[in-house]
Amino acid sequence: MRGADLIAKTLSNAGVKVIFTLSGNQIMPIFDACIDVGIRLIHTRHEGAAVYMADAYAQLTGQVGVAMITAAPGFASGLGPLYTSHMAESPILLLSGDSPLSQDGQGSFQELDQIAISTPLTKLSLRPKAADELGYDVARALRTAASGRPGPVHMALPFDLLNNDIGDVPVPTVMDCAAEILTPTGHAINTIVDAVATAARPVVIAGPALNTTRTGDLISSLADALDAPVIPMESPRGLNDPSLGAFASVLAKADLIVSLGKNLDFSTGFAAAPGFANNAKIITIDPDADILDRVRRAASSRLLLAARADAQTTATALIAAAKGGTRSAWRQEMAYAILSRKGMDPTSTSLPMRPEVLCAAVQRHLDAGKNSILIIDGGEFGQWAQACLTANTRIINGPSGSIGGALCYALAAKIARPAANVVVLMGDGTAGFHFSEFETAHRYGADFMAIIGNDARWNAEYQIQLRDYGEARLNECELNPTHYDRAVVGLGGHGETITDPADLDAAITRAAKSGLPSCLNVMIEGLSAPAAPTH
Repeated sequence: MRGADLIAKTLSNAGVKVIFTLSGNQIMPIFDACIDVGIRLIHTRHEGAAVYMADAYAQLTGQVGVAMITAAPGFASGLGPLYTSHMAESPILLLSGDSPLSQDGQGSFQELDQIAISTPLTKLSLRPKAADELGYDVARALRTAASGRPGPVHMALPFDLLNNDIGDVPVPTVMDCAAEILTPTGHAINTIVDAVATAARPVVIAGPALNTTRTGDLISSLADALDAPVIPMESPRGLNDPSLGAFASVLAKADLIVSLGKNLDFSTGFAAAPGFANNAKIITIDPDADILDRVRRAASSRLLLAARADAQTTATALIAAAKGGTRSAWRQEMAYAILSRKGMDPTSTSLPMRPEVLCAAVQRHLDAGKNSILIIDGGEFGQWAQACLTANTRIINGPSGSIGGALCYALAAKIARPAANVVVLMGDGTAGFHFSEFETAHRYGADFMAIIGNDARWNAEYQIQLRDYGEARLNECELNPTHYDRAVVGLGGHGETITDPADLDAAITRAAKSGLPSCLNVMIEGLSAPAAPTH
């Protein structure tokens, strides 16, 4: 048995069925080893796309998503998506090829200190030193990715270790790879329950790992048990999340804020006014001791409790212990605020088409279909889509504020759930990042629907220039009104350009029935999104 075989067998024992990858010299032994254990390789067109796909796969399956890319330049191409998965709290394992251990320091082909680079972006970064220990290194990596606050881990795999003959060595089991659970103490649960019961206006905010896509009905069950609003936060715009409407204005009235795995960072205004009332008490539950220390400094005398535990485990325990309450008016006020939208005109027939008109047509399609998955990229049109569209299963660009990954998310969604109705929305700027993955989608029969809101500009930055510097100093944020749909047809998919709102529903129906990865290139007016602008 080779080192590569030990890695593949360990992954298989852990339940890994799919690896998202782009081939390269240093990882070809694992390509070979995957054949014998039945692991499917999804071969992408860019290393970053493979990492994005592993991220979405993890969010949709609850398993550790696995990406595999080659050394040095290949590894570097995956760094942006690695940061995105870190901020999104997605458990992924990034395997990268590496130069041989035996040639360290000699100027080997693509020699690079990958660990020094990936360490700030991961929960764990390691470069194995012995071929016969590769299995338990992989098990450790998988366990770390899924334990505590989920997140990415990275293994740089020296080429000589992959090819070394190691004979018959033990292969780690599924239990060796399983996540470690950090349960809350009874004291912590009782403190939270009592504090919520006595508060007039409590709010629970949750991190990305507790959103409904990943935990199903957990959030609604917790809200009913506590009789308090429970709000997952995962937008880079934080309190100004366009999908949360006027949430910030109501949160500022809360007298108790319970944070479950939610980092009280820039996205909450660092737990200070005006986001949090000056007299609001704070409770935080988090598996990360460093985060708890940060909250202690920020909250100071307002802090009732800072306890180390897993957020999801804590939420489950709270449901069992909760005392309920009589806060229907408070919960309604929060619900109305989240649904609040200003300046919307979804029935407008004006040209160019308003973004919310496009979104209204997409929502009709989502509501009519079964098993819908909504995916939304960043950028200004992405903020419009996040403000206007809802679905039980949703993936967005996440707290990193990255753009360009949504097309990759959509492809991974079809791999994870082949029967799902997958709809992805992106602006024309973000569409260009991984456009070649339409070919990948066609190759694997991934028939998602991509809707490009085409305003012929980098509109988020265009709006910043317009706001901060004035119309006379607009500078290089315009794009061509490109027919992206024609390029998709050339890559094997279905494509149409739409300019008239009256044509939207029929075009969406044709795309859905095409059985192909499809692109609806919709020409829209470049308007500022309905949320507070941020850089």
